[in-house]
Amino acid sequence: MTLDLIRLILDFGHFVLIWIVQLIIYPSFKYYSKENLINWHRNYTKRFAIVVMPLMFSQLVVAIIQLFQAQNWYTILSMAIIFSLWLMTFKIFVPLHFSIDNNKPIENACSKLVTKNWLRTSLWTILLVISIIYIVY
Repeated sequence: MTLDLIRLILDFGHFVLIWIVQLIIYPSFKYYSKENLINWHRNYTKRFAIVVMPLMFSQLVVAIIQLFQAQNWYTILSMAIIFSLWLMTFKIFVPLHFSIDNNKPIENACSKLVTKNWLRTSLWTILLVISIIYIVY
């Protein structure tokens, strides 16, 4: 299995995961009572991290290797997008999730998750598209 194929699989995994989060998981937060959301959310984030963190680290490692192997439009653009996604995740989304866990303004945090996550959804979608384009051409 080539590094490009591994990268495509990782990008596809993120694509599927982020669309599930965007269309199903985050919007479902509004259907929980405040107490139930806090209890469920604490379990959800721990379990979700078990899936997301290895996927994110793997994608980052593969993209770094690809960048060292060749500096072209694909590797440079990929690293820029991945770096942006990491920055957004840890500067915007992790604090929003912590605010839910800590019983801060939940309605506001939940609506911000849905609204702001469209950018991550778009970027991970773009990442998959450019990986497909790079492999095909």
